[in-house]
Amino acid sequence: MTEKMIKLPHCHGENEKISEIENTLSKTGCFARVTDIFSQVCDPNRLRIFWLLSHYEECVINISAIMHMSSPAVSHHLKSLKSSGLIVSRREGKEVYYKAADTPICSLLLSATEELMEVSCPIHSGEASGSCPNCSDHT
Repeated sequence: MTEKMIKLPHCHGENEKISEIENTLSKTGCFARVTDIFSQVCDPNRLRIFWLLSHYEECVINISAIMHMSSPAVSHHLKSLKSSGLIVSRREGKEVYYKAADTPICSLLLSATEELMEVSCPIHSGEASGSCPNCSDHT
């Protein structure tokens, strides 16, 4: 079977990779999954909860206290994070504990979050002092 190569309207000299690029772009399901992962952390509170659960296993009541949020609001974020596979839960008696899933996706997302925090908000890196010009608040 011959590979059908797309003919571009403008040739800029580097067309040998177009078939590889076209093949990757055709994997719309993969792009949809990555979009879903990013959409889970597009809310600052949800990202903060994910970050917290990447470092500690906690129950809803404690997460609510740490986050200064209501339990229903935290539960809403936990449901979304859990349905996307970013966190897992375990029951101990009547208490349910949550933590980040032990997956390559969660590890990468945590690393990316911490790297982005360091680059975009240098006050959090520990090297800078004072206030960060990129952030609206520091608590």
